[in-house]
Amino acid sequence: MKSTLTLLLVFLSQFFLPRHNAQLRLLKAQIAILRARIPAQRVILSPVEKAELMRIGAECGHEIDGLLEVAKPATYRSWLAQMNSGRPFKPVGRPRLTQELRDVVLRIGSENLLWGYKRIAGELKKLGLYAGANSVKRILNEAGIHPSPERRRKKPALPWTTFIRAHMETMIACDFFTKTVFTLRGPRTAYVLIFIHLGSRRVYCSAPTYAPDSTWMTQQARNTLMWCENQEIAPGFLIRDADTKFSASFDTVWASEGARVIQIPHRAPDANAFAESFIATIKRECLDFFVCFSRSQLDYILRTWLRHYNTERPHRGRGIGNNVLQVDFRPVRDGPIRRNRQLGGIITSYTRDAA
Repeated sequence: MKSTLTLLLVFLSQFFLPRHNAQLRLLKAQIAILRARIPAQRVILSPVEKAELMRIGAECGHEIDGLLEVAKPATYRSWLAQMNSGRPFKPVGRPRLTQELRDVVLRIGSENLLWGYKRIAGELKKLGLYAGANSVKRILNEAGIHPSPERRRKKPALPWTTFIRAHMETMIACDFFTKTVFTLRGPRTAYVLIFIHLGSRRVYCSAPTYAPDSTWMTQQARNTLMWCENQEIAPGFLIRDADTKFSASFDTVWASEGARVIQIPHRAPDANAFAESFIATIKRECLDFFVCFSRSQLDYILRTWLRHYNTERPHRGRGIGNNVLQVDFRPVRDGPIRRNRQLGGIITSYTRDAA
């Protein structure tokens, strides 16, 4: 009886073994074809997949040479050593973004379609949430939300760049911009003079005027020096262009405080890049959305936006790190997120209410 059973088992094994071997060869051939299609692609296995391979490998005594195609034998042996030591398998790569972060990114991106990815990342940093611009881009693209693309700014190739960088903490730049005001007497041009501290990027802005004469310019110089004193800024240099509105008395006020007035070359706006950049920003993000009918309306818009610029808006300048300019600002990491809107929604920022 035993010999008959043995012969039957031998017969069955001889019958099914070639077919089983052919099936294994077919599976290995398919794996080899797929690997040939992605020769440089590394297969990242999850902890569950590693555990499953280890379980099946244990059934053959972990003799996997010539069998394992998704990892090298040395890698498999390191998994085996890790399993024998009792250490669990951990996922490879960075931790996945939380659902809270994804929801906030989608909310900010959908409510501010003109914001770029870096601007959104800076707003998240204020809220105690951290995600890179690429992560923000991926989240928004998956949701079909596409903010305005970030534009790379060309660095001005100036012969005095080293001088600027060495004196940024004591350097003030100024420039004019204009805005048309529609009055009962017809359209009039309002002039605004801005001053920007290069080291901190904080900005002082004059009240708009229709007549920027010498007396007005001198008073603005005095007002700016008082602002510098309040901000604990010691101006050593003032950068301005060759505009004839910059009177001799204007330069005298600065010289009386020990500040050297530097006039940039004609037709060289890049030499005053910080002031030009700020003017472009205030026009693009604020003034281009308004039609002004009085000088007081324009002044209110400027004051509101400037307060937002100096205390709430994240900045991406070198050394600022996508943070706000307010020196004593501390991000609040807990509490519900509140959307703050000013000027009819032109200005938007986010804060957390105290829990």
